[in-house]
Amino acid sequence: MHASSRPPPPSGRNAVAMRVAVAASAMLVAAGLAAFWWASGVARKAPPPTAENAVTVTIRGNVCDPSDITVPAGRTTFTIVNQSQRALEWEILDGVMVVEERENIAPGFSQTMTAKLHPGDYAITCGLLSNPRGRLHVTPSAASDAEAARPSLVAYVGALAEYRVFLALEADTLHDAAQALADAIRAGNAQQARPLYVAAHQAYKRIEPMAELFADLDTRLNARAEYFEKREADPAFAGFHRIEHGLFAGNGTAGLAPVAGQLLADIGQLQERLRGLNIPPERLAGSAAKLLQRTADNLPAGEDRYSHADASNLQGTLDGTRKIADLLAPLLTKAAPALQQAIAQQFDALGKALDPWRDGEEFKPIPVDGAQRQALAAQVRALAGELGKVNAALGLE
Repeated sequence: MHASSRPPPPSGRNAVAMRVAVAASAMLVAAGLAAFWWASGVARKAPPPTAENAVTVTIRGNVCDPSDITVPAGRTTFTIVNQSQRALEWEILDGVMVVEERENIAPGFSQTMTAKLHPGDYAITCGLLSNPRGRLHVTPSAASDAEAARPSLVAYVGALAEYRVFLALEADTLHDAAQALADAIRAGNAQQARPLYVAAHQAYKRIEPMAELFADLDTRLNARAEYFEKREADPAFAGFHRIEHGLFAGNGTAGLAPVAGQLLADIGQLQERLRGLNIPPERLAGSAAKLLQRTADNLPAGEDRYSHADASNLQGTLDGTRKIADLLAPLLTKAAPALQQAIAQQFDALGKALDPWRDGEEFKPIPVDGAQRQALAAQVRALAGELGKVNAALGLE
């Protein structure tokens, strides 16, 4: 720039004003940077915004840490850390009723679960089924007050009534199948008892979405050996899997008559409880989704490890959960047609995936290999995820 084109130097008064303006601008910039730094620090320290509470429970030996927990009513996310030496399950219990659970938490690993809890006092399991239990206190909250004020949902009366009939009929079928199994065991006929065991256990699977809510009966009827201290030799190991072990991996029917008698008695008690069970609308899809998720978690290792009846069991689970899905289908078709279509398609696909093991109306007693288990587990988990969306789509949560 030529000297003649430069602006004239500022006068003394203008120079002072300019310096004041520059200083003020610098102060504003500094203040802005300080505010940004402070806000960033607060953001780093504060937990991410969430509508849910979060609790971590660590299992060490035979205790929970913490063993006494208080949370507000509504949704809470629990992280269960297994620092014991064995795989474990973790349950929230309302008396004998299972509210939420996670199974097969391997040593050194953790799993998370989100539970929608109502005000009250609950028990929590701490590792093995025989271990002392912790306590969970749920205090009233704005969410629970709003829930209590929700109007009656008359649209679900028909579906709930039909499902009660289904439960009663299937429970009768279960009792008849267990009676035939017990008769064959008392007669000492292991060859006859083996297919009868498979049929009886499949019948239990059809009502398992509600049967597993009763923790004491589900433990006696269907708990696997690994959840007991002495495994197959543990005196508390009973029910279907104790009979399965004797028939398929043990000494035939030897010693199984008392186990079969107790199985029948427990099934009779289950029938009574199912008749009086209060089933709110959200429990239908919720229980089906939870059972399918647990089934997917168990499939890689297998449940009927002695009889190799995994395909038969899975068919029973699909029959029981699909009944629930079919009853909700008319409501879901109006509220979320794409979700209803996805659920129906996934049920059909899972049914076809079991075709290699079908033998007419029954299933071949052949093992499901590792790759097949993983593939089936992925399909079941995807279906559980879709069913897990139903309550939100229907305005039930």
